[in-house]
Amino acid sequence: MEWVIISFAIILLILVVSNVRIVPQANAYVIERLGAYMTTWQVGLHVKIPLIDKVAKRVSLKENVVDFAPQPVITKDNVTMQIDTVVYFQITDPKMYAYGVNNPMAAIENLTATSLRNIIGDLELDQTLTSRDTINTKMRAILDEATDPWGIKINRVELKNIIPPREIQDAMEKQMKAERERRESILRAEGEKKSAVLVAEGQKEATILNAEAAKQSAILKAEAQKEAQIKEAEGEAEAILKVQQATAEGLKMLNQANPIQAVIALKGLEAFAKAADGKATKIIIPSEIQGLAGLATSLTELLEKKGIDD
Repeated sequence: MEWVIISFAIILLILVVSNVRIVPQANAYVIERLGAYMTTWQVGLHVKIPLIDKVAKRVSLKENVVDFAPQPVITKDNVTMQIDTVVYFQITDPKMYAYGVNNPMAAIENLTATSLRNIIGDLELDQTLTSRDTINTKMRAILDEATDPWGIKINRVELKNIIPPREIQDAMEKQMKAERERRESILRAEGEKKSAVLVAEGQKEATILNAEAAKQSAILKAEAQKEAQIKEAEGEAEAILKVQQATAEGLKMLNQANPIQAVIALKGLEAFAKAADGKATKIIIPSEIQGLAGLATSLTELLEKKGIDD
């Protein structure tokens, strides 16, 4: 009897332990009782009733990322492109996620493809290539509204690649190359224009500076000549003044010396000698000098005779 009780206790312990569940962080368990939804277990320790309760679905509450394969879409101007999308979503209601749709990922993929075709069908090629943000915003709004009954929240939708046909890519590359060449030509022309303007302005400034320099040089040269002439005139005036002063001083000294008549006659003879050395063709000799000249001649003859006798 004891063995039966022990065995029953062991079996009961095994049943209890086998039906203990620990829900980890960022997860949720959907529990069914006898095939019907009963509750949703959150993080923590839980025990289910054996053979009655069942974990119907384990749901991750983390944000999920799904990269869908490229989808062929046609633009408004009939250009077929391949576009692949990336969807970021998060499960907010485990019960609705478990019972709302049979295959949530397939449903989101098909919904993404159809919504993308509808949006791109209203845009032309150039608008499609330059309106990524607009397309992403519209896609997120459409998918979030459609998946709300499934307990799914769409956080972001991104267009990963937009691949136009090969001939369209070649045409776009040629167009871009032509545009770059056009911009290069414009920039080169503007650079040459600015360079020519700067050269002309430099020549103009150089001409003005040369003219100013020539003008300043002429003014300085004229002022220098003027100063030289003034200095020369002042020097001549000073020289004349000095000569007159010297003459006056000589006469004054001569008067103070009270010279005899013979000295005056001798000085007159010296003055006459200087006058005779000039270029004058006619010389008037005063009578006093004539007598003095005779006296000088007699004195000279006497000296010569005395020399002969000696």
